[in-house]
Amino acid sequence: MSSLDDLYRRVIMDHYQKPRNRGKLDESEGLVVNLNNPTCGDSISLSLKVEEGKVVDARFLGEGCSISMSSASMMTEAIKGRSVEEALKLASIFSDMMQGKEIDDSIDLGDIEALSGVAKFPARIKCATLAWKALEQGIRQAGES
Repeated sequence: MSSLDDLYRRVIMDHYQKPRNRGKLDESEGLVVNLNNPTCGDSISLSLKVEEGKVVDARFLGEGCSISMSSASMMTEAIKGRSVEEALKLASIFSDMMQGKEIDDSIDLGDIEALSGVAKFPARIKCATLAWKALEQGIRQAGES
């Protein structure tokens, strides 16, 4: 195993064992999107607070594999404080990365880059993208896209 693979594995496990933004927002503060991956049983409940075209807060609850839960943790970290357009662009870039497409090296994905290896395992891609699909659905629900 390369040192980069080892680093990525450690980043994924860190987000899985110590998830960021775990919890939920009060329903009066935002909206909640619940999604399931029937293939493996992963589930997520994503709470979003969107104000004036900006993702003010994002939290998640869920059960699933390390890929699914760490992806949700990384996503909530990455989108908080971003405009809706930026969050959707990041979701698009993530989707491209999961499909094995080339992505612009000038874009700093931070910890999200640790999930790039998931593209080699088609059965795990749905795990990694579950939270991102919830984000896209939530933004549509909020009427922000």
